[in-house]
Amino acid sequence: MKYTGARIVIECLVEQGVDMVFGYPGGAILNVYDELYKNKDRIRHILTAHEQGAAHAADGYSRSTGKVGVVMATSGPGATNLVTGIATAYMDSIPMIAITCNVTTPLLGKDSFQEIDITGITMPITKHNYIVRDVNRLADTIREAFLVAQSGRPGPVLVDIPKDVTAAVADYNPPVVHFASEEPSSLERASIRRVTKISSPSDAEVEAIASIINESQRPFLYVGGGVVIDDACQQLRELAELRNIPVATSLMGKSAFPSLHPLCCGMIGMHGTKAANMGANRSDLVIALGARFSDRVISDSSKFARNSRILHIDVDPAEINKNIAAHYSLVGSVKELLIRLLPLIQPRPESEWNQEIAQWKQHLPAMYSKKTRLHPKFAFEYINRRLGDDTIITTEVGQHQMWAAQFYPFSKPRTFLTSGGLGTMGYGTGAAIGAQLANPGRRVVHIAGDGSFRMNCNELATIAHYQVPVIIVVVNNGTLGMVRQWQHLFYDKRYSETTLDFGPDFVKLAEAYGIAGSRATNEEEFMAAFDRAAESGKAALIDCSMSIDEMVLPMVPAGKPIDELLLDV
Repeated sequence: MKYTGARIVIECLVEQGVDMVFGYPGGAILNVYDELYKNKDRIRHILTAHEQGAAHAADGYSRSTGKVGVVMATSGPGATNLVTGIATAYMDSIPMIAITCNVTTPLLGKDSFQEIDITGITMPITKHNYIVRDVNRLADTIREAFLVAQSGRPGPVLVDIPKDVTAAVADYNPPVVHFASEEPSSLERASIRRVTKISSPSDAEVEAIASIINESQRPFLYVGGGVVIDDACQQLRELAELRNIPVATSLMGKSAFPSLHPLCCGMIGMHGTKAANMGANRSDLVIALGARFSDRVISDSSKFARNSRILHIDVDPAEINKNIAAHYSLVGSVKELLIRLLPLIQPRPESEWNQEIAQWKQHLPAMYSKKTRLHPKFAFEYINRRLGDDTIITTEVGQHQMWAAQFYPFSKPRTFLTSGGLGTMGYGTGAAIGAQLANPGRRVVHIAGDGSFRMNCNELATIAHYQVPVIIVVVNNGTLGMVRQWQHLFYDKRYSETTLDFGPDFVKLAEAYGIAGSRATNEEEFMAAFDRAAESGKAALIDCSMSIDEMVLPMVPAGKPIDELLLDV
C-alpha cells in the first residue's frame, strides 16, 4: 500500500494502540491534521488552549494508565511550547511521544519562517529524538520511538518530520508482528539493545542480596516512582510485610504503598515525616527500590544513612552510585527482581526496630493550625472520604503539593500525578485533563495553588469544551507559598515579589467558561461546595481561602542532614 507520510503517521499510531492524542495545529503539521480529520473515528484528538497544556495532558494520560501519551505540535513556537512538558516527563521517567512537524527539507537550516531545531533543543530532555528526512524511514522510526519510550527506564521521545516528508508517498507495510505482542521483531530487539542496556543479574547475585536482606535487623525501604512505573507495588507490599520492614516513599513513590498501612512511614526527605527521616538514618540497611536518591531526599549526602549499608535496585545502571555510593546493587526491572527475591526472603517478626519507628510515627507532619479556619489536611482528607480510593489526584507545585503528599491517604498506584523532578508550576491542569479523559469512569481532583493555577488557567477552555468533569480545588493563600516560606525562614521575612494580592477572581473566571465556581473559607463551606461538585458529575472549581502564614512542616533546611528537622517555627 502506498500512503503519504501523514497517513503513515496515523497508521503507526493505530498500530501502537493509540486512541487519543493531544495537540495544537499549525502550518507545518497541516498534512497530519488533515489525516486526523479523515481518521477521527480511529483516533480522538483533544485541542488544548496551549501546546504546553497538551504536553502535560499527554503526560497525565500516561501516568494514570501506564500507556504512552502522544502530543502533537507544529514547527517553531508550537514545538518550543512543548519543551517544558517534555522536560517534565523526562525528569519523572514518563513514556511520551512528541510528534512535531518542521519546515520543508530544503528550508531547514536557513532561518525559515517558524523553523526551529527542535531535535537540538530537546536532545538533553528526551530519551532519544529523531528528524525524519526520508518518508521511507518514517514508519520504522515511529515504531522505534514507541519502543524506546517504553523500554528500560521509560521517557519521552520526539519525532520531527519536515512538511514535505508528510506529503511524500511511500510503501506502507503493517508489521508482521504487532509491537504490543510478547515476541519482539528484529527491529525491536535491535532498538532496545541500542538504547537501553538490558541487565539480568545471575541467580547467585540475587541470592547474595536476599541473604543481606535476611541478615538485616533494622531494615528500611526507600521507595521511588520506579516501583509505580514498573507495576511492582504488590511485590513491594509482600516484601515489606514478610520482613516487617518500615516503608518510606519519595514524592514520586507516594502511591506505591498504602499511606495508612501500619508499615508506612510517609514521605522521606526535605518535607518528610519524622519517622521516615529518622528511620533512614537509624537503620542498618536502606533498600532503595526504583529511586534515585535526589537532593530533595538525601540533603547532605555525606550524612544520609551514615550508619547504614545501601542496597540499590533500579532499572537504570546510570543511577547506581550517582548520588549515593551503594554497598550492594541489582540492575534490572524492579518487579522482576522482587519476584526473584521474594521466595528467598525469610519472615521477620516485629521487633524493637518496629516499636522505635512507631514512636516516631506519633509525630504528625503538621497539626491543625490556629491561623486558618480551613486547613489543607481537613480538605484533602475530606476529598478522600467523599470520593474514595480510586480518585486520581493531580497537583501543581508548591506548598499545596507537599500538603497533598503529606495528608492525602493514597492507597492505590497511579492515583497521584505530580511534577517531582522538574517541579513544574502549570503542570496540573493539563495533567488532570489527560487523566480524566483516559479514565472516564473515575473522578479526578486537581489540587492547585493560586500561583501555579495562574500559569495554566487557560486550560479551563479545554475542560469546558470537552466537558471534562475535573474538580479543581484552588488552595488560595494569596502568595507564592513555598517561596514565601523560604523568605520567612531564611531571608528575614523579606517577601520579595511573592504576595499575590491581585486578581483574577477564580470563581468568576470559572463561570466565564461555563464552569461552576464556589468559595470556601471554612470547613462547613468546603464540605458543602465539594459535595455539590461531586454530585453534579461536571467540572467545578472551589476557591479555598487559606492562611498566608501556613507552612509546610517538617522541613529540613538546605544542606542539613534529613534527621535534623524543623518540627515547628
